[in-house]
Amino acid sequence: MFKQPLKLITPSSLNAINVYLRQEASCSTTTAPVKKWKWDLVSAVCLERHPIITKPMTDLEQRFQESLNQIEFENSYKSDHELKVEQDNKLKGQPVNDDTEVTIKQTAQDFEDAYKEEFEKFNFASRITEADEKKITNSLKRKLDNTLLLLTEQKRGTELLWLPPQGIRNEGESMRQAAERALIDSCGSDLTVKFYGNAPIGFYKYLYPRAKRSEGSDGAKVFYFLAKYEKGTVPEKLNHQWLDRKELTEILHKDIRKCLFQFLIPEESN
Repeated sequence: MFKQPLKLITPSSLNAINVYLRQEASCSTTTAPVKKWKWDLVSAVCLERHPIITKPMTDLEQRFQESLNQIEFENSYKSDHELKVEQDNKLKGQPVNDDTEVTIKQTAQDFEDAYKEEFEKFNFASRITEADEKKITNSLKRKLDNTLLLLTEQKRGTELLWLPPQGIRNEGESMRQAAERALIDSCGSDLTVKFYGNAPIGFYKYLYPRAKRSEGSDGAKVFYFLAKYEKGTVPEKLNHQWLDRKELTEILHKDIRKCLFQFLIPEESN
């Protein structure tokens, strides 16, 4: 086998190699240009109204609660009222004198009768409100034992969609500041809410229709922030709804629903 003699790399040959590599690199970059996408950064607020009352207990929870109450009753000391009943029973067989007569005037049975009469006059509020009966979905006084999410009607292209309040970030704003401003711009300044953090909890990206892309942006990147409703109202003139998890499933666009349900805690139904 013949071997070629080794050749030394001279400075002139090294320069030639470098020129060749630069030409190859420029050709590879010019032949396959990479499109630079331009995105609108959008902050959205998932505003939740937490349950106002507890859910009805299941049969298992009811029986467990009754067992706990029985254990607590058996291990508890006698109350002042029970001691009063025992004292009244002892006085029943004793001769009546001036001191005893004063004591018997207010017996434990009298207290029980008064409490019973007061209890019978008390009416518990219904768990079903007028908003539930009339299916008024823009009222906060509905589904009191469920978590509700605020949606507003917004136009996207030629469609009207139900979405959380949102807005495009302005120059110089943080995403959290943009979320707070977007909520005020959408729902007014009467709402008092509590944000759970400075970082978004979810993310969704979509492309604009071709006609809108000519305006400068190719699509939007939506960053969702989670917040808790504390007080205030949304203007009635704004088309909005407070919906539970089941209702969200029926009204949200499937892609947005899939995104939101990755971080919204599901409601347990009895």
